[in-house]
Amino acid sequence: MHFFQTDKTKHFIPQYKQFLEEHLYPIELDVLTKPFRQSLPRLQALRAKAKTLGLFNPHLTEKDGGIGLTLVEFAQVSEVLGTSPLGHYIFNCNAPDIGNMELMHEFASDALKEKYLKPLQRGEIRSCFAMTEPEFAGSNPVNMGTTAKRVGDNYAISGHKWFTSSADGAAFTIVMAMTDSENKNPYERASMIIVPLPHDGVEFVRNIPVMGDAGEDYLSHAELKFNNCTVPITNRVGDEGKGFALAQARLGPGRIHHCMRWIGICERAFDMLCKRAATRQLDEHKMLGHQQVIQHWIAECRANITAARLMVLHTAHAMEAQGAKAVKEEISTIKFFVANVLMDVLDKAIQVHGALGITDDSLLSFWYRHERAARIYDGPDEVHKTALAKSILKQYGLKF
Repeated sequence: MHFFQTDKTKHFIPQYKQFLEEHLYPIELDVLTKPFRQSLPRLQALRAKAKTLGLFNPHLTEKDGGIGLTLVEFAQVSEVLGTSPLGHYIFNCNAPDIGNMELMHEFASDALKEKYLKPLQRGEIRSCFAMTEPEFAGSNPVNMGTTAKRVGDNYAISGHKWFTSSADGAAFTIVMAMTDSENKNPYERASMIIVPLPHDGVEFVRNIPVMGDAGEDYLSHAELKFNNCTVPITNRVGDEGKGFALAQARLGPGRIHHCMRWIGICERAFDMLCKRAATRQLDEHKMLGHQQVIQHWIAECRANITAARLMVLHTAHAMEAQGAKAVKEEISTIKFFVANVLMDVLDKAIQVHGALGITDDSLLSFWYRHERAARIYDGPDEVHKTALAKSILKQYGLKF
């Protein structure tokens, strides 16, 4: 880690750790095992405290109300925040808001920035991103059924979306819709359009139960239907037909954010695993950690977490220096590698905790339910592995 430390990380990371240890760790289970909205008042109070301490918006520039961290610096902060399911929310850098902020900052008009981006940056509202559809394979993002047809100065949007994360209570969504379905270039058929919520023609169908937990508010994944929903053409983010390109621009840094959050989860789960192994008594002379198989798990987890961290920080550093397009192989590599390290560490931590590990008396069951999707969203493992292998084989002259 010392390769990537800066004066800012040395200054801020201890403050974030202290905040989480004092204010978030003690309340996590209580918040996560009750209806989320019951906890909103005290969570809002903690967000206000984060602002007072100058820790809010670590991903934003100082001009935009943040602390001006680089991508590599924020990645290290993101790991710390990832140790709590509430960390990124408290500091206003949770998905999908952070991705929408980055997208609008670069591509939205000044009017859209004033109306939607600035309140989002101030933490006054939440947002969501509507791209995935139940009728089409999410691993093929150029193939979707939602359309946005021009009607005068408006778009009329019709379609079906699901896993629109955090739509419950969001103030707006960015919708990926086909604006030119007949374009010969499949990568220039879709556009991104902001739709305020609630809005005429937008049907909130449900929060989708994920392994039995439907969730609510920002901890949810909604199903939405757009029934001839009309919004001004000026609500489009970027140029018409550039939705796919914008999605790729959004997903590049987003995968860095996700991977570092997963590493934070790994570190917390690993700490729980080790404490359990050191204190769980098997008999009067032996602890669980005296078992060789447990020792091997600990060694494997430590090696994999450390390797994952260095891999992601290297990718973040290269992305800053060369741009997202230059690190396509690295992005695919970290996406499937870190997701699998996460699942392995969580599985071993649960196994070491025994029956306790599958209860809601620890964070492990929450993470196991909600993070299994890490191997699916933002491109499933198989897609990234195939893309990586093809890219490598092309260097050896193999054509596809």
